[in-house]
Amino acid sequence: MRMLFDTYGALLVKAIAVHTGYVLVSVAVGFLLGLALGILLSRVPRWSGVILPVVSIFQTIPGLVFIGLLFLVLGMTPATVITALSIYAMFPVLKNTYTGILGVERKYIEAAKGCGMSRFQALTKVELPLAMPTIVAGLRMSAVYTVSWAVLAAMIGQGGLGDFVYQGTNSNNNTLILLGAIPAAILAIAIGALIDLLQKRVTPRGLRKEVGK
Repeated sequence: MRMLFDTYGALLVKAIAVHTGYVLVSVAVGFLLGLALGILLSRVPRWSGVILPVVSIFQTIPGLVFIGLLFLVLGMTPATVITALSIYAMFPVLKNTYTGILGVERKYIEAAKGCGMSRFQALTKVELPLAMPTIVAGLRMSAVYTVSWAVLAAMIGQGGLGDFVYQGTNSNNNTLILLGAIPAAILAIAIGALIDLLQKRVTPRGLRKEVGK
């Protein structure tokens, strides 16, 4: 074990840092885009019949193919990886934001209007808080998936834990595969656990017991 760490320790630490950076940046960008677009579609639901199918097409494109296409446009840069991962990360948040806001019972919106709230106030103080458990569930799905998608960064020479996975696959070295796969799995579990804690904190008290069922 010590020999293994001496040989790959520095490279592994760097790969974990790069991989984590890709995930955090991409999920943050995807979350902001997905949240904004989900709110927009909830205001104009008729657009969802066009925009949601178009966005979902990107989800059907294999990650390797999509990164390859972006590579032709953006070149061999981290921006290629982040752009691809952000688009993949956006869709679960977009879909859950749209579904969550539309799922808010009308009586709460009417009560907000009765209290003199503007449409923006009703959105930020009533609709988003009530939809937040659904939105954060989309964020969790997005983050966990992005950990695995980020492995593809190695295919265009942009590092991450995928370096170990692909080198191990090409050389039939199970040790290298595990050095890439195990930290990625731990990272996914850790991020999922953190988002679970976030979900509990952002869920209104009155909904916590219901969500916990």
